[in-house]
Amino acid sequence: MKLKAVFVLGALLVAMLLNSCAPPAGLPSIPADAAVDNIVTAGLRSGDSAINRNNIDAILNNPAERPGLATGWGKEKQSGMTFESFARASSKPAGTDIVFYNDTAGIAAMTGYKRKVSPMQTAAGEMVEWGIKGGMRFLTTYKENGYGRRLVEGNKDGTYSILVKNRSKSALEIVASVDGLDVQDGKAASFSKRGYVVQPGKTIEIEGFRTSTNTVAAFKFSSVSNSYANLRHGNTRNVGVIGIAVFTRKGVNPWTWMPGEVNQRDTANPFAEAP
Repeated sequence: MKLKAVFVLGALLVAMLLNSCAPPAGLPSIPADAAVDNIVTAGLRSGDSAINRNNIDAILNNPAERPGLATGWGKEKQSGMTFESFARASSKPAGTDIVFYNDTAGIAAMTGYKRKVSPMQTAAGEMVEWGIKGGMRFLTTYKENGYGRRLVEGNKDGTYSILVKNRSKSALEIVASVDGLDVQDGKAASFSKRGYVVQPGKTIEIEGFRTSTNTVAAFKFSSVSNSYANLRHGNTRNVGVIGIAVFTRKGVNPWTWMPGEVNQRDTANPFAEAP
């Protein structure tokens, strides 16, 4: 059962939500924020630095020439939220996770051997379980051998949403990003942004970029040139990836929000064979 979104309390955040996240149609291209050190989904894979960065940026910042999927600004839909105070245990997340997405040809180009896996996968020490849903059912999800990335397969013009279930015994704050952009304000994603509060055992469905306290613009698979990242910010460097950061509540006993830790200790083997 889908819950109404619960967002972290703050007058400044309310103003930010209502004023800063706007549809890209008719807007001039806005340069991406300069400070992106804490973007949840940013970063190059090992070995990428050996490639000439100027050549990479020239390709990635020319969206008309880039194949594959990105996320566009879909139709506005109802998605109400309430506010709740949430003090974080730390400024750093207790755990993060990412999912890559693309069309069929794009996934084939991105990875060699892969296998289908359950769409909902655990993350952040098994505190949460999350996946990508398209319409009435989950999108086909793969796990890559070796590098171990999780990838979901989408179709152009299809809509999708992010489902996150809290498996712990304490409320958690979930900060989510799409294409390197925060889902709340549409700007560069960062750990410092505030997110949705999910109660123990409950599931939240994030359906789009928030446009007001009652509406969102649906996540819609698009071409790179028609993506929100390009039309709003003129920067497509991080398209194709969805990320979450999980924060725990200050003052809560850590044993209440790490179900996997107890099980791991219960099954520890004092004479484990070498691999």
